[in-house]
Amino acid sequence: MPKHTVVIAGGHGKIAHHLIERLTARGDDSVALIRNPDHSAEVARWGARPAVIDLESSSPDEVAAVLDGATAVVFAAGAGPNSGVARKDSVDRGAAVLLAQAAEKAGVRRFLQISSFGAGEPAPADSGETWKAYIDAKTAAEEDLRTRDLDATILRPGGLTDDAATGKVALSEPPLERGSIPRDDVAAVLVALLDASATAGKTLMVTEGSTPIAESVAAS
Repeated sequence: MPKHTVVIAGGHGKIAHHLIERLTARGDDSVALIRNPDHSAEVARWGARPAVIDLESSSPDEVAAVLDGATAVVFAAGAGPNSGVARKDSVDRGAAVLLAQAAEKAGVRRFLQISSFGAGEPAPADSGETWKAYIDAKTAAEEDLRTRDLDATILRPGGLTDDAATGKVALSEPPLERGSIPRDDVAAVLVALLDASATAGKTLMVTEGSTPIAESVAAS
């Protein structure tokens, strides 16, 4: 029997791709929440069961139905670099809030939320309108999640790259010096956090570093 059944919002994204493959490799089940049915075959090839649902227009009850039987939920969705201010709010905040509401309704306690460096503090004065909207949305999503009856961990990665995973990171509660991190290493940290119940209620920042991931998570 799989240890976990993990539902992943943003199931066709780059981090989700790595996460699904890592979960599959260790024998866990994953469900990829996707908007576009054309992506179903691809996420299935990665190892996930596709579930077509739009987190910008669905109700908490509709999403909760998709979470039935899950042991954990990962919010890995994002409006994307080419989106405008409105979708930063509707996806990076709104969809995250909806997923957390649905997790409460479905009784799925373990919730991992990918946020961002810069969340939790005002965007710099010289930030563009879209970046400010993104940081504001991530901050609002974090604040909402902290009010919920969930075993939630917030993960704020540094600048994301498509470099090969190193298996080593710098992971700590804020503050942490700015840096970048391969998306595959973010996925590996998420997998490790699934079993790290002591991190519930914490906000963790992560960049590339020199400490093995398992050791970093155990110390968090």
